[in-house]
Amino acid sequence: MKKILIIDDDAQLAKHLKTYFQRYDLSLESAVHPDEGLRLLDVLEPDLVLLDVMLPDRDGFAVCREIRQKSMVPLIMLTARGDVTDRVVGLELGADDYVPKPFEPRELVARVYSILKRVGGNAQSGEVISYGALSIDTHQRTASLNEEQLQLTTMEYQLLQLFVRAPGKNFSRDEILNQLRGIEAELFTRSVDILISRLRKKLQPIDYIKTVWGAGYCFIEPRET
Repeated sequence: MKKILIIDDDAQLAKHLKTYFQRYDLSLESAVHPDEGLRLLDVLEPDLVLLDVMLPDRDGFAVCREIRQKSMVPLIMLTARGDVTDRVVGLELGADDYVPKPFEPRELVARVYSILKRVGGNAQSGEVISYGALSIDTHQRTASLNEEQLQLTTMEYQLLQLFVRAPGKNFSRDEILNQLRGIEAELFTRSVDILISRLRKKLQPIDYIKTVWGAGYCFIEPRET
């Protein structure tokens, strides 16, 4: 049974979701305060975190930043405002997905399973893909640069794997959105630019991702000098 941690000051929501999640073989633990949530993160080592934006003492963005300083656990942000700005900030800080409130519990479960499936991958088709100093182990779902493991979020890893499986191919923003999320690309394509920016920083100083003006992005293997 997969362990899910929700950090949300709405105790009734957590109680309702706990019962609902059990139907889908998901164990849900909850915290109403950020400090309690961070403590449970260390104790429970959950498979995924649900994090509300509106929290007491400090907002979910600050908590997301704290989590990412020590863990790459898959993370979905919950936002009552549904503001594009909230989504952008969340993605910039390393969130893997966002769900605006109010939401249907079944939709949330679907989002959770979608991310868990990506994290789990397919153990039967594991392989190591190398491009110079960059190496991607699709069995372990890890990536390393100059033999140092990269700390990638679920979405960053998926984006990198998408690129390395089709080097030189131009991917439009809409294509990337559909490939990574499995949903319609009309949501907001700026999320792709944010993910690209995050991944580029982690691949520095090597520039593997090329911007193709008017077309999108493509992965290239830098020539040795």
